[in-house]
Amino acid sequence: MNGMAERSAQEKLQGGEAYADFIARYPDYRNTSLLDELRATEYRRLDECGQVYLDYTGGSLYAQSQLERHFELLRMTVLGNPHSASPTSVAMTEHVERTRKYILSYFNARAEDYILVFTLNASAALKLVGESFPFAPGGRCLLTFDNHNSVNGIREFARAKGAAVAYAPLVMPELRLDAARLDALLDEANPAHANLFAYPAQSNFSGVKHPLDIVAKARSKGWRVLLDAAAFVPTSRLDLSAVQPDFVTLSFYKMFGYPTGVGALLIRRSALAGLKRPWFAGGTVNFASVQGQAHVLSPNEAAFEDGTLNYLSIPAVYIGLLHLESIGIETIAERVRCLTGWLLDELLALRHANGPAMVRIYGPATTQARGGTVSLNLYDPEGHLLDYRRVEELAGAEGISLRTGCFCNPGVGEISEGLTEDDMRAGFTMGNEINLLTFVRMMQERGHKSAGAIRASIGIATNFADIQRFLGFIAAFRDQTRLTIGDVSFDIESCRIIRDGS
Repeated sequence: MNGMAERSAQEKLQGGEAYADFIARYPDYRNTSLLDELRATEYRRLDECGQVYLDYTGGSLYAQSQLERHFELLRMTVLGNPHSASPTSVAMTEHVERTRKYILSYFNARAEDYILVFTLNASAALKLVGESFPFAPGGRCLLTFDNHNSVNGIREFARAKGAAVAYAPLVMPELRLDAARLDALLDEANPAHANLFAYPAQSNFSGVKHPLDIVAKARSKGWRVLLDAAAFVPTSRLDLSAVQPDFVTLSFYKMFGYPTGVGALLIRRSALAGLKRPWFAGGTVNFASVQGQAHVLSPNEAAFEDGTLNYLSIPAVYIGLLHLESIGIETIAERVRCLTGWLLDELLALRHANGPAMVRIYGPATTQARGGTVSLNLYDPEGHLLDYRRVEELAGAEGISLRTGCFCNPGVGEISEGLTEDDMRAGFTMGNEINLLTFVRMMQERGHKSAGAIRASIGIATNFADIQRFLGFIAAFRDQTRLTIGDVSFDIESCRIIRDGS
C-alpha cells in the first residue's frame, strides 16, 4: 500500500466519512434501522456502560422486555413442578408444552415429523445423541475438522461400541468442507449398519456456513445426520420442512441471551426408534422396579428429559422467540452481513508502515456463505505473531469484549496454523500438564507455530459504532511488536484447554 492509500485507510477509521463509505458499500444496512431503535431502548445498557460486545457466538444479549415479561409472569402466577395434577403443576405444564409447540413451529418442524427434547444446553443435547445412538461394529461415525468439542466427544461413544471414526477435512484458506473428500467418506457407509454424520450448519470458529444440502445427500447414502445448529440459528432461518436432519441441537441463550440453562434436541421420529438410552432417571420412565430390576421408558421426548426440567425458565424461551419474530430473523441476518462485510474489508486493508498486513483472517474474506463470526490474529511489522491473550487483555481495558483461544473447536485451529499430527501427539506427551498455554509455548519452540486466535462475533445488538470502535482498537497495533504491547498479566490455564482434534 502506498503512503496516500495508507493515510486514507487510517483516516477512515476515525473520520466522519467512514459511515458514508460503509453505506455506499452496504446500502441494505439502512433497511435494518429497527435494530438501531432497539439498541437505544432494549439494549441501552451497552451504551450506558460504555461496552462494545463482540462475543455473540459465545452468547447473545437479552432485551430488557424479555426480562420484564418473564418476571411479570413469575410475579403474577403460582407455578409448580410440571406433569402432575395439582393446579400449579397443570399451569406450569401448559407453559412448557406451549413453548415446546412454539419452538417446533418456529423451525417449521411438523409435530408428526419431529419431537423436541428440552436439555440444559446444546452440549447436553449432543451427549443424548452420542450415548443413545446404536453404534456397533460395522457402523461408522463421521465428523468434520470443523466441529465443536461437544460434537467431537461423540466419537468416544462410537469407539467404545466398536464403530469406526473418521473426520472429513477442510480446504484452505476458506476452511470450507472438502466436497470431493466428504463425498468419498459418505460413500463408505454400509446402510445395513447404524451410521452417524455430524456437522455444524455454521462454524463457531470461522463463521463458514456449510451447505445444508449435505443433509439430504448423506441420508440418501445410509447416514443419520446430526446438525449442530447452535451457531447458525441466532442469525439465520432454519426451515426443517426443507432441511430434514435426523437430529438438531441448539442452545437458546445463543439465540436471545436469556435464559441460560435451556437447550433443545429435535429428533426426527423416523430416527427415534433406533435410539436406546443407556440408563433411566426420574421423569423418563413409565414404570420402574427395584425388586424386579427392570424399567419401561416413557414414550417420545419424556424418555430423554432427565429429572426435573428447568421449568421456570422455559416460558422465557417462548418470550425470547417472540422477540426474535417481532424483529425478523432476516433483518438480523442482513445487519450481520453488512457489518461483517465492512469489518472484513477494513481489517484486511490495515498495513504496517513497512507494508505487511497487520491482520490474518481465518476463513472467508467475504460475506459469501458465512456468518458474523470473524477469527483473526495480529502480526508485527516483521511478521511475528502478537500474543492474542495480550490483545484480549488490552481490549478488555477498552471495554471491548472479545474471545480468544481455540473456541472448543480444535480441528479448525490445527488446520489453520498447519499443526500436524506429530505436533498434537507431542503436546499429549505432557500428560495432564497440557493446556493451551503450555501447548502454545511448545509450538513456538517447534517452529513458531500458533494455536488459537482472536474472535469477534456480531449479533442482534451490534451497530456501526461498535465496529468502528473495534477497528480503531485494532488499528492502534500498527507498527507495534510483542515488546511494545507488553506481556499478558493474567493466568488463563484454567479456562482454555486444548483438545486433540484428530
